[in-house]
Amino acid sequence: MKTILITGGTGLVGKALTQKLLAKNYAVIVLTRTLPTVQDNQNIQYAVWDIKQNTIDIAAVQKADAIIHLAGAGVMDKKWTDAYKKEIEESRTKSSALLVNTLKNNNHKVEAIISSSAIGWYGGDKKANHFFTEDEKADDQYLGIVCKKWEDSITEATKLGIRVCKMRTGIVLSKFGGAYVEFRKTLSFGIASILGNGKQMISWIHMEDLCNQFIFALENETMQGSYNAVAPKPVTNKELTLAMAKIICKRFFIPMPVPTFILKLMLGDRSIEILKSATVSSKKIEKAGYHFLYPTAEDAINNLEK
Repeated sequence: MKTILITGGTGLVGKALTQKLLAKNYAVIVLTRTLPTVQDNQNIQYAVWDIKQNTIDIAAVQKADAIIHLAGAGVMDKKWTDAYKKEIEESRTKSSALLVNTLKNNNHKVEAIISSSAIGWYGGDKKANHFFTEDEKADDQYLGIVCKKWEDSITEATKLGIRVCKMRTGIVLSKFGGAYVEFRKTLSFGIASILGNGKQMISWIHMEDLCNQFIFALENETMQGSYNAVAPKPVTNKELTLAMAKIICKRFFIPMPVPTFILKLMLGDRSIEILKSATVSSKKIEKAGYHFLYPTAEDAINNLEK
């Protein structure tokens, strides 16, 4: 039984991934800022770290055969003040540095690090019918810069002889939180809210495929570098919204555009991400041998609405 140390294990993706790892008979240690008062699963161990104080449970790291690194402040969780933008960046880069420095300065048996990244690396679409691939340069706007620093910070582990994979994750569809739950809210009232002009491309992935891809990268020793964690068939915001409406509401729904200026008033700079079109390729991870459970939006929605 191999032991996986996971950061961000209490978040939306982390919880789902932890259950997948346990189902495959991995031992799991979750790095967290605060130990849980009640431990409802004896197969999960918890260990404390504090990124701001630069402290970590070294013994927990030494038990690990591999690390899955998901930690990072939610990009859409709060208004993008200068302070929160700094937190978004440092929660990623400083957590990576803490892991790498711990491995550098202590005996360990870690063979691989599978790190989260994001398709924010690419910025918005620059020309029609172009799919972003992993060999393209990072965008020079805020999220592109953050993603570049994020990936660079964990890539430092390769200097220690550790295999590193960085999963550039798209919009994650899960019925337990995140974008899908937000998209679904107005559908409860029979309203299909189309954001802006609805033409922006969404490169999405079902939660189960995302978790499976992290484990696929963990178990496939030939994989290293960056991989786009997105489904093969991106869709426009309008296409995704109407597909959800047809499955959830059947025939009884009203499409309703939400004007761009309303989104900008509500979300400020975060509206950039809502309105941005990003068409991202999944070819590299497919070539590595991964097969999607949910390749189309309809497949994903039908599963989520079971």
